[in-house]
Amino acid sequence: MTSILFVCRANRYRSPIAAACFKEELIKRQQDLDLDISSAGTWTMDGLPPVSDAIREANQLGLDIRGHQSRIVTADMLQAADLILAMERGQKEALQIEFPVYRQKIALLTEVAGENSHDIADPMSDPQNVGVGSEICRLIQAGFETICAQAIENSERR
Repeated sequence: MTSILFVCRANRYRSPIAAACFKEELIKRQQDLDLDISSAGTWTMDGLPPVSDAIREANQLGLDIRGHQSRIVTADMLQAADLILAMERGQKEALQIEFPVYRQKIALLTEVAGENSHDIADPMSDPQNVGVGSEICRLIQAGFETICAQAIENSERR
């Protein structure tokens, strides 16, 4: 099974929305792909719920993340993932430094979605950034085929 891991800082806003949006896009496009989609955080604790703004925004996007619980990213998760998509350059770089063996399969969501490399703002550190869920879903919709192709290609290299 091919696996995609979305990563942000707290795993309570951006990456859960990204995972839910990607799963929804799989359903909409009726893709018959054997994909495991998950999320984790670089600086979090296991078992925390999404923040209320994330739940509200996800609902506005037609997504339900109420059952999500945060997870701290681990070496086992990175090993199991075929493609790891970070929300910020700092997260990408930190993961590549801490886990250099997985360097080639770690990328920014914006890069893989075909946009200029940029960070997706963090509502957890600045509440004025609430509303990034629509940007995340737009990126996933625009880069969906590229994301799938890259994950499958990485999976086949194993």
